[in-house]
Amino acid sequence: MGGEEGNIDDYTQDGTVDLKGNPVRRSKRGGWRACSFVVVYEVFERMAYYGISSNLVLYLTNKLHQGTVKSANNVTNWVGTIWVTPIVGAYVADAHLGRYWTFAIASCIYLMGMIVLTLSVSLPGLKPPVCKDINSQDCKKASTLQLGIFFAALYTLAVGTGGTKPNISTIGADQFDEFEPKEKAHKLSFFNWWMFSIFFGTLFANTVLVYIQDNVGWTLGYGLPTLGLAISIAIFFAGTPFYRHKKPTGSPFTRMAKVIVAAIRKWNVPLPTDLKELYELNLEDYAQKGKYRIDSTQNLRFFNKAAVKTSSTNPWMLCSVTQVEETKQMLAMIPILVATFVPSTMLAQINTLFVKQGTTLDRAIGSSFKIPPASLTGFVTLSMLICVVLYDRYFVRITRRWTKNPRGITLLQRMGVGLVIHIIIMVIASFTERYRLSVAKDHGIVEKGQQVPLTIFVLLPQFVLMGTADAFLEVAKIEFFYDQAPESMKSLGTSYSMTTLGVGNFLSTFLLSTVSDITKRHGHKGWILNNLNVSHLDYYYAFFAILNVLNFVFFLVVAKFYVYKAEVSDSMEVLTEELKMMRLRASAQEVTVAG
Repeated sequence: MGGEEGNIDDYTQDGTVDLKGNPVRRSKRGGWRACSFVVVYEVFERMAYYGISSNLVLYLTNKLHQGTVKSANNVTNWVGTIWVTPIVGAYVADAHLGRYWTFAIASCIYLMGMIVLTLSVSLPGLKPPVCKDINSQDCKKASTLQLGIFFAALYTLAVGTGGTKPNISTIGADQFDEFEPKEKAHKLSFFNWWMFSIFFGTLFANTVLVYIQDNVGWTLGYGLPTLGLAISIAIFFAGTPFYRHKKPTGSPFTRMAKVIVAAIRKWNVPLPTDLKELYELNLEDYAQKGKYRIDSTQNLRFFNKAAVKTSSTNPWMLCSVTQVEETKQMLAMIPILVATFVPSTMLAQINTLFVKQGTTLDRAIGSSFKIPPASLTGFVTLSMLICVVLYDRYFVRITRRWTKNPRGITLLQRMGVGLVIHIIIMVIASFTERYRLSVAKDHGIVEKGQQVPLTIFVLLPQFVLMGTADAFLEVAKIEFFYDQAPESMKSLGTSYSMTTLGVGNFLSTFLLSTVSDITKRHGHKGWILNNLNVSHLDYYYAFFAILNVLNFVFFLVVAKFYVYKAEVSDSMEVLTEELKMMRLRASAQEVTVAG
């Protein structure tokens, strides 16, 4: 009997199954062993993605001969699409195919886009002739066909990432059983180490690949990340026998829409004083489907009307309490989501205007080596790697002695620290640019657009601080939207953190175009021109600093009113007690059957 009880305890309790739908054992599947394949995939995939995005603005400027505003906007529009399409991928995964198969199909589309993109930068007929004009104003522009193939490849790649991004991190998190205390504890560190691991790939892209693109050629510079992506996909599939999977639970958008419609249609129906009178399914119904039942709360209580019993049982008129609470959890996160749009716009500057600034400065190290401008993004990566380790190993251990929270500080507090750092970054960037312009003026090279006799490392503080901000804001953002999403909508929750990056990039496009247009009116030269020496990026960055301050105030307001789905510090103890009760009940049932 002891052996049978041990076998029962070995099965996961969170509804995970194998690809055939069979229950899985913890000892056979999941855990850090399965996660190792997922993490290694992400290292190579990040190498592929950042191998393209880090230097894209310079390819558009130097090879396709586009101006500063147009090239920067093309980058942010593409990156915005990269980060918005995960909403579709999350929907397909949650509603139809499941995370594994959605990822599998999307990764093939991703690889196809990378292959075509590599061909477009390699074949002479698919790119305009070489031009030496420093401002690209008199260069022959790329033809419609050349631009069409190049951007078709970029956006095919974007479609592929829409299916991979929201599902790969969720697949990794699914390898830990929320109902097993040790595995739940491991999940608390998963997102920190997830970010730490994937940025090794980013660092390689921002240093080695960028150098190859600038000094060897774009064919090899794009060919290597394409090969890396192919290897990463093979590594992911190699881990298939070890993965745990969660079954698709239906369209989260439809379930949420039913709650909203039902609540609106019953807006004048009074809520019962006893929440137990609201409509809910039996525990057995959830247990059979491997789902979670959620108790009713007073948060966003208007939507509780959707669960008020009336004469109609139409699913667009009557929803279960659990369905209502799932919808409320997703809606409650939207104000926090909005508060992350502005810092995501700041991130968009790293691979656009920050890199363009670098092209105007002295990049020499020694007598022969020149650092590629986009390689400074490697310092963002290094800074984040160091900060994540220090945060996880020291900061958390010290702060949780006072807070009693396993995370040290709450996720929203961690995000708030990141927002403050973004304000500091833009203030520093503004003063640094003002100094660069003064040096250009002192040397009489403003109108000529020549290189400013100032080391490129003067930009280092803004890159390093971006990495520090990421260690607080970006890691917390990913974990927050995953942690606070209901179990049946984890992919959609993960896509929230990606959507904010997409919106941030589109917002960057809008702001850059608008500011460029407005500042050119009434005979003024404008703030952002092809020749950065006559531009006023210092004003633009100061504008961003003010925008960050206003956004931080907004964040403080919405964070104050946010109610966490569950306190992590309490859930560990609750889970332990629940597991003890489940095991006692299982033992009692076995004794009864044996009797």
